[in-house]
Amino acid sequence: MMAAVTPLDAHLTNLAAALVPYRRHETLLARWGEALARRLADGGRLLVAGNGGSAAEAQHLTAELVGKLRDDRQPLSAIALHAETSAMTAIGNDYGYDEVFARQVRAHGRDGDILLLLSTSGASANLLTAARAGRGSGLTCWALTGPTPNPLAELCHDVLPVDSPDSQVVQELHLVTSHLLCEYVERALPVASAAPGAPVRTGVEVVLDGGTGQQVQA
Repeated sequence: MMAAVTPLDAHLTNLAAALVPYRRHETLLARWGEALARRLADGGRLLVAGNGGSAAEAQHLTAELVGKLRDDRQPLSAIALHAETSAMTAIGNDYGYDEVFARQVRAHGRDGDILLLLSTSGASANLLTAARAGRGSGLTCWALTGPTPNPLAELCHDVLPVDSPDSQVVQELHLVTSHLLCEYVERALPVASAAPGAPVRTGVEVVLDGGTGQQVQA
């Protein structure tokens, strides 16, 4: 008699199956990390949104960017839109739930900023509305989704799909993606911060007054 497949066995089997195709995203992750580092070093902003478990993943990502992943560095501007609870509930009450992210995108996003939308299905109406608002406001729109094709992937400029029919596995690899994206951002940040136009001061600044009260910058 064959032993029954346990929930653990089934889950790990699905996760292992998704890891193989996930490896092909290394180039995309590096490219996203470099682009995001440049934008954030230049004073831009990352806006992130998702529903349910994807909202938790979105907030995890912004926490790593505003705080740090590994080594100490300057804080980076990243906002998880669902965490603005008063704004979100007011917008939902006054304009409908489909607008809860889109109106915040129009409020906070600036031309050239990056909007990252997370969805296992790629079909959430409020994320589709947010993607349209982002594109209309000049933001670069990225998506983390489950298998493609899906409507959100089609609306965004770029997508990282997780090839699994299991939404739990999709969310777990979205978390892996968040960590890797932060890793690539932190690797690219020194070069991005040193680029012309980046609002970062380099070198050593020494202020001397020689006891005269008149300061001279060296």
